[in-house]
Formats: sequence, C-alpha cells, structure tokens
Amino acid sequence: MTDELKNSLKADDQPVTLLIIGASGDLARKKVIPALFALFCQKHLPRQFQVVGFARSWMSHEDFRNKIMEHLTCRYAPGQSCAEKMSEFLSRCFYISGQYDDPESFNHVRRELKNLEGGVPTHRMYYMAIPPFIFLEVAHSLRNAGLVGGAHEPSWSRVVIEKPFGSDRNSSDELVREMAKVFSEEQTYRIDHYLGKEVIQNLLVLRFANLFFDPVWNRSYIDHVIISWKENIGLEGRGGYFDSYGIIRDVMQNHLLQILALIAMEQPVSLSSKDIRDEKVKLLRSLAPVVEQDVVLGQYIEGTWKGVHHPAYRTEESVPPGSKTPTYAAAVLHLHNRRWDGIPFLIQAGKGLDDRMTEIRIRFREVPGNLYGHSIEFFPRNELVIRVQPDEAITLEIMNKKPGLEMKLEQTRLNLRYDAAFNEDIPDAYECLLLDVLEGDESLFIRSDELAAAWDIFTPLLKSIEQEQMEPEFYPFGSKGPERVKALAERYGITSEL
Repeated sequence: MTDELKNSLKADDQPVTLLIIGASGDLARKKVIPALFALFCQKHLPRQFQVVGFARSWMSHEDFRNKIMEHLTCRYAPGQSCAEKMSEFLSRCFYISGQYDDPESFNHVRRELKNLEGGVPTHRMYYMAIPPFIFLEVAHSLRNAGLVGGAHEPSWSRVVIEKPFGSDRNSSDELVREMAKVFSEEQTYRIDHYLGKEVIQNLLVLRFANLFFDPVWNRSYIDHVIISWKENIGLEGRGGYFDSYGIIRDVMQNHLLQILALIAMEQPVSLSSKDIRDEKVKLLRSLAPVVEQDVVLGQYIEGTWKGVHHPAYRTEESVPPGSKTPTYAAAVLHLHNRRWDGIPFLIQAGKGLDDRMTEIRIRFREVPGNLYGHSIEFFPRNELVIRVQPDEAITLEIMNKKPGLEMKLEQTRLNLRYDAAFNEDIPDAYECLLLDVLEGDESLFIRSDELAAAWDIFTPLLKSIEQEQMEPEFYPFGSKGPERVKALAERYGITSEL
C-alpha cells in the first residue's frame, strides 16, 4: 500500500456499502467482518459506510450483530474506547435474508441498499463468501437486479472472490469468461489471503531493497529452495469440499505458487499493480508443467499426536471410504530461465502432520575450497529461512568462530523475530487485502492471465492423478509425511530439513 494510494483513499471519502454475500458463514463472521472492524478502528473506512450481510438464513439485524460481535476484537481500540467503537460499528451492520437462486431476493437487496444509502452516490464492494459453484449465478443476479455499476467514478462496483478459481485450466477459463460478462477484469479482485500476510508482502522488499541479496540471488549461488506449508489438524468439517479438490488445488496451485513467484520473479519496472503482476506472469510462464516423476502424494491414516488420537482421512465425515484424494503432496518444480535454470524448487503441503507452519528455506551452495576443513569436517551451508507463520521471522544461518583459544567453527543464526524487532501489532491478512480493494490497489490479487499460467503448471498432473487413479502413500497422523519424499529430495541433492 503506497502513500499515494493512502492519500487517494482519504481524498475520496465517498460513502461505501460493503455487501457480504454468504454473511452467515464462518469466513464472513470470523475473517471478513472482523477485518472490516479493525479497519474502522484505525479510521481506514470512509466516514459513511454500511456493512450489509446477505445469506439464506433468516435473522434480524440484531441477531446478525450479536453473531458477528462474538468475533470482534479490540486490538486497535483498547479500554473504554473499545465498547464505543464496537457499538458504533455494529450500528452500521445490517442483514438481508434471501435465496441465491431467486431473482426477487436480489431485487429486495437493491431496494434495501437504496434505502440505506439514502440516494447518495455510494461505492459498492461485493464480497462473495460463498461456495465457488454459485459465483456465476450470484454475479448474474447482481447484474440483473441493477446492482453492478462501473469501475470508476462517480461510484465504483468491485467484487471479491475467494479460491478455488476453477478446478483446472478449462474450468478456470470458463469462470473468468462468465464473470467478465458482469464485472470487468479491473473490477474483479481474486483474493489469495496468503499474499496479505506481512512476511509475504516483505519478500519483494527483502529482495529489492537490500543490495547484498541481489548478486547471490541466482543459480550460481543458490543450490535449492524449499517452500513448506504444514498443518497438524485434519479436515475440521470441510470433508466434502476438501475431497473434491485435494491438497494440490487447495494449497499448492495458489498459496505456494504465489510465494514461489515472489521469490523468483525479476525486479518490476515499478511498484504498480500492472508491473508487479507482469513479472509474476513471466515467471509462471517459465515454469515447466509438473510431471509425475517429480511428485509424491500422501494421505494420512489414523495416528496419535500429542496424546490425542486422530482418525484416518477416509473415515472423516463426508469423505468416501475409498477416497484417493491426497492430503499431502510434494513436487519439484523447474524454472527455464537464465536466473534459475537447473535449480530445484521443492514445494510441499500437507494436513495431519507433526507441525503447523509455513516457511521458505533458501539453501546456498558450498563454499569452494573449504579453507577450514581442519576445524570442521562437515561444512554446513548458509541458509536463509523465512518463517511466514507462526512466529514470523527471518533467519540467516552462517558459520562463525566459536569463542575460545582454538579455531573451532559452528553454525549460528542471525535471527530477526518480528515480535521482538517491531513494537507493532501485525495486521491480519484480510485487513490488508480489504483495504487494498477499497483503494483500488490490485497488486496482491490474482490477474486472469496469472491464473491461467498457474493452472497450466498443474493441470496435466491433476488429469494424470485422476485418470490413473494414483494411489497416495499412507502416513500416520502426526508424522512428518510420506517416506518417499526423502528419496525425491535426495534425487535433486536437496539436503535442507523437510
């Protein structure tokens, strides 16, 4: 978020209506609305705004306010001001019940919004916190009810949609085409909440605002890169959704691929959303499609983690007994460009593992000559570790002389822990992303050509998995994952901790 954009938001204090479609669901109540409250507490919303929830469940305005109040926290409004801020925010929250497939429900929404807005020109943001299979129906209903305006002044209309954006290249293209009949590309904000995380936003700063990284950020000095996403939980009631998509579509094709793009892309011409996304697209197009030989699939079976027994994936609620949907996947990706040719990028994602974390490990090559071979037989390599969550940190592992009379070396860490270095609360990813939507900053959102390039990398593999009914390797809940991952890593000389 640039100062110029901040100033433009302040200059444009036109009222805004935030219509959340699917407002009775967990995403709206636990993420979207609390993020809006945080923005309100920090005075990032216009003076005149209203949050309007729309869903199938019947409830009154007061019922809706009581439901969302449970999830509001006062990080930015402590003490006495908290109650006042919460009361003022809730007074601007309203609820409309209706059916997603009923045109009259959307006509009712139009009438209610007109009453709330009082005839004053008002911007509108539509947040689709709904299952992806009803995106298009809702979008067309919004248009048919006369609720969709243009992309610019006097009043803009913008839509935010959550992943998954299709299930392969063809379905993604169809979704893009159909949505474009209602909302232009400029009006469409495809959200990947990982891009709003503080450490992920810092990747470009780390790379392009620090001179000493640039000369070594290439195939001559970097040996390999590992991007890991691990969860120590199961499905938590999402069995039906997850079994339809699997870990590759749910995490790898979006979150991890976006992180890879930010690590490996070239420096953009400027920080404009167009220039940043142009470089990401070029990077994604240089990635070869993933092949079966470079992939390990896994699925958790029953196991015990920290003294608690967990069931096997196939016995989870809403999961078919013989399901072959992977809950873990690891893949080695190859970039065909001058900077990264020959460097393996291993990405892995899994549920039911022994840890909950997301991190990036960048392992550098060996120091040639090993001048200190007499002091240390095995010479550890330098490694940059970027911890995305939890406990955000940037760690650089280096060799150092151990204090004493003898020349003894040991590996030590230069550790930048965010909680210790910065005396500030780290904003939730949704706070950052929703503010960007209001400002019209598209930098952290997925453009349609970027989406197509990402699906091209994984669609051939996904088709093979489904056509060949590939069997995942079982691993116990609470373990490190499938054993075959080690062999995949060794094949590419990857020695970092997995």
